[in-house]
Amino acid sequence: MIPFSQAVRFWLKLGFISFGGPTGQIAIMHHELVERRRWISEGRFLHALNYCMLLPGPEATQLATYIGWMMHRTWGGIVAGGLFVLPSVFILIALSWIYLTYGDVPLLAGLFYGIKPAVVAIVLAAAHRIGSRALKNAWLWTIAAAAFIAIFAFDAPFPAIVIAAGIAGYFTPGKFSSGGGHSCAHASFGPALIDDHTPTPEHARFSWKKFSAFGFAGLALWALVLGALAAVHGWDGTLTQMGWFFTKAALVTFGGAYAVLPYVVQAAVEQYHWLTALQMIDGLALGETTPGPLIMVVAFVGFIGAGVAGALVATFFTFLPSFIFIFMGAPFIETTHGDLRFTAPLTGITAAVVGVILNLALFFAHHVLWPEGRSGPFDLPSAVIGVAAFVALFRFKAGIIPVIAVCAALGLAARLLL
Repeated sequence: MIPFSQAVRFWLKLGFISFGGPTGQIAIMHHELVERRRWISEGRFLHALNYCMLLPGPEATQLATYIGWMMHRTWGGIVAGGLFVLPSVFILIALSWIYLTYGDVPLLAGLFYGIKPAVVAIVLAAAHRIGSRALKNAWLWTIAAAAFIAIFAFDAPFPAIVIAAGIAGYFTPGKFSSGGGHSCAHASFGPALIDDHTPTPEHARFSWKKFSAFGFAGLALWALVLGALAAVHGWDGTLTQMGWFFTKAALVTFGGAYAVLPYVVQAAVEQYHWLTALQMIDGLALGETTPGPLIMVVAFVGFIGAGVAGALVATFFTFLPSFIFIFMGAPFIETTHGDLRFTAPLTGITAAVVGVILNLALFFAHHVLWPEGRSGPFDLPSAVIGVAAFVALFRFKAGIIPVIAVCAALGLAARLLL
């Protein structure tokens, strides 16, 4: 068994090097844990990833939590998931403070002028990437189109779209048999500590007693913190409302960070007015360029809305359900893996997410290309930068961080020259 102290050092290192969004983070974990350290086999790694795909929440964070839990029980999961998230929390708090304090300085304003259209291109590329993987038949395309129309034309709430897509998948599973999922084909890298045929540890086996205990503990912790916020600030207080909203957001994050961003924008920008649409775009750019899960943009939202306390509240309520879902549900979900009745709702939700992300891209594009509103002038330099960014991402498969860096430089040059 790997010493706990050695595992802690690895999870801390991972928290500082986990760039590249969920795909990049999963690739880093695969290289470190499967290929290099041999702590877990390829088959068990992909099996764990499939568990996390069936849960709401950031799958890379949950995968780290799951593997840490398998190796060192509950505390192993808490440490693995916590250290995966905490570095990015403090980095984003620092960057958010710099952004609010110096965001109007011409240098930073010019950099963010170029970053904003890059973010539009990144979201469009994400919609294409997810769509090309998820929309495998006409029925899934129909769900994606319906989701787009529902949120674009009728401003339907994101949770309602997720629930409707999940219900469609559950009651018509035969139409979803070709969608989504992770391949289970795997190569051999030699024997691993947790190998394909290693028996499931006793603490990872399902029992109703442990299921209930983790559920009660998680609910009690959630109620205690939210109740304390309500007692101090009142139910309508900003921090209390942040706790309540990010709890709901955490429960509908099927499909990764880009799936929940439209919900965050819909509420944080349009309903609660914690920040503006342009600030949200800047926050997404900061989230893309820092380690940790992309959904850490919630820390930026919380900071803009309520300072450091807001960032911590947003982070706590966003990630608490992920830990509880792993500790409660991983053993149970293992028994349902591969059952179409359970995978079809996820496939339907993923299809709906494509339409919702496309709407998010159009929402961002509108605010970037017409910064003064529809009656204002069209921002041609932003459009040129955005098109260049999309071509770099889509045609040349450029990395997100280099694209953001180049676009920031172009934005600064445009501001200085025009």
